[in-house]
Amino acid sequence: MKKLLFFCTIGLFFSCQNETDKTETPPVSSTEKAMVKEGFQTYINPLDIDYTYMVYNSSSNQSYRSGADPAVIEFKGEYYMFVTRSFGYWHSTDLVNWDFIKPKQWFFEGSNAPTAFNYKDSLVYFAGNPAGYGSILYTDDPKSGKWNPTASITNNIQDSELFIDDDGKTYLYWGSSNVHPLHVKMLNKDDRFLETGVRKELFNLVEEEHGWERFGENNFHPTLKEGYMEGASMTKHNGKYYLQYAAPGTQFNVYADGVYVGETPLGPFEYMKNNPMSFKPGGFTNGAGHGITVKQTNGQYWHFATMALASNAQWERRLCMFPTYFDEDGLMYSNTAYGDYPRFGANHPTKAGQHNGWMLLSYKAEVTVASSLMQVKKFTSDDDAVEVTELPLEKDAQGRIISKVLTDEDPKTFWVAEANDDKQTITVEMLKPGYIHAFQLNFHDHESGIYTRTEGLKHQFTIETSEDGNNWTTVVDRSTSEKDTPNAYIVLEEAVKARYVRYHNVKVPGANFAMSEFRVFGLGLEAKPSAVAGFEVERQADRRDAAFTWNAVEGAQGYNIRWGIAEDKLYQSWQVYDTTTHLMRCLDRDTPYYFTIEAFNENGISEKSSVVYVE
Repeated sequence: MKKLLFFCTIGLFFSCQNETDKTETPPVSSTEKAMVKEGFQTYINPLDIDYTYMVYNSSSNQSYRSGADPAVIEFKGEYYMFVTRSFGYWHSTDLVNWDFIKPKQWFFEGSNAPTAFNYKDSLVYFAGNPAGYGSILYTDDPKSGKWNPTASITNNIQDSELFIDDDGKTYLYWGSSNVHPLHVKMLNKDDRFLETGVRKELFNLVEEEHGWERFGENNFHPTLKEGYMEGASMTKHNGKYYLQYAAPGTQFNVYADGVYVGETPLGPFEYMKNNPMSFKPGGFTNGAGHGITVKQTNGQYWHFATMALASNAQWERRLCMFPTYFDEDGLMYSNTAYGDYPRFGANHPTKAGQHNGWMLLSYKAEVTVASSLMQVKKFTSDDDAVEVTELPLEKDAQGRIISKVLTDEDPKTFWVAEANDDKQTITVEMLKPGYIHAFQLNFHDHESGIYTRTEGLKHQFTIETSEDGNNWTTVVDRSTSEKDTPNAYIVLEEAVKARYVRYHNVKVPGANFAMSEFRVFGLGLEAKPSAVAGFEVERQADRRDAAFTWNAVEGAQGYNIRWGIAEDKLYQSWQVYDTTTHLMRCLDRDTPYYFTIEAFNENGISEKSSVVYVE
């Protein structure tokens, strides 16, 4: 009998592992440079895909791309990724390069909070819609984009997860609320996925115990205390059931995924003591929540999740991918350290998904631009207020226009050129020369005038480098590119020694040429920073909070705090720039922790400090 690919959606139907090093992230060695050169891929977060322009805010003329709530599955040795409101889905053979598939039948407003499941080479897909109801679709050929509906309707569902156990029993998990818990009900996959009558409440947030579940930027909000529990996802590993959930809100830097573990799909479920399992609160792009964990064909697990951009709108988001593991105690965790720096791709034999050692060369580099229509700085405070400031025009001694927002490691700040044409340039003078391996160009949507999935968009440009600012060599030529790359990640075939980088625009999608960050990665020519001294941790009266202080390290760009529930389980990290103090509100009240810190700069990462234990 032909195997079918099943697809289930809420909404309108037709419309035109291997265990690896847990804490070490050393600078890349000459051996690993050679491995990259020999074909070991790299990738970066946010993922470099052609994100779709959102339709649901078009009535207010808000034009921006977004990608959120990824559902990724392996099917017959290849991978499919379904993303909220994307009017289609992506296909990959290597988990690095993704091609968009436009389906033959889809939903007028796009699917919302999708979920996908491959049961014995049959893909099961259930996608939500704000209306909360829909039918079930299936296919045996997802590459074709052809889907068929089943005669079934599911009601009152948001953020659903369909899970079919090895015995064929089928479960639907759902919930998206700051009041109600996650739920589960059983379905009969052999009878149009109708309910069997088994339904129960599972668990809710416990914010008074779990600091990371508290609502707001940096887990703080002065009035609203209830975080959102949403984005259920189920992973079965070694006979146990890991039910993942997102909190506290998709627009915040602390958006994360936690886990409850059960012996059966219906529970009871127990809170995992090293939560959250996917957490990226610091660095350039933040957030790692509302995702799904997929098992690669070689056994390596990956967690795909949602990152907050929230510049044009709160729901402006991007996607990320982190390697995920189960330790000897059965604890599930992801490696998010230096999570928006280049990382080894899925084909690396021992360090897939880990930071590959290339450092940020462009931080606080001096930037001049050919023109400037506006430069905007946005800031989200701890009370969730968004401050927007249009910066005054600045020029250097030579009369060139300065743009500091392009190298400030803040995706919410941006620059807009006066025109979207081939006369626009960006020139970056790094503080020190280094060997450049890669670029990440984060284009910004400023009044783009595009409001839905649009084919034929392309980013066309060239990039030059120079050691002295006078003699230039073209290292990237995408002047005739057909690619749509709003978060373009470009790896050079050979490292280039340079201090200057110059971008020449040809044309980019939308009415305006705008960019939020121009990032240059590689290795500097000097020594990595010394180890951090004077590291102190003070747990606050509210034990969900901890304050950190340390001595400044000469030449450091920033610092990375690591922590966990044991010295050999330092699974969490928080990356900060230009500070020697930090306050985090994400700890579990009743859990003792171990902390360490390291310094980093363009040359590498220091040794870790001695581990500090705090009751």
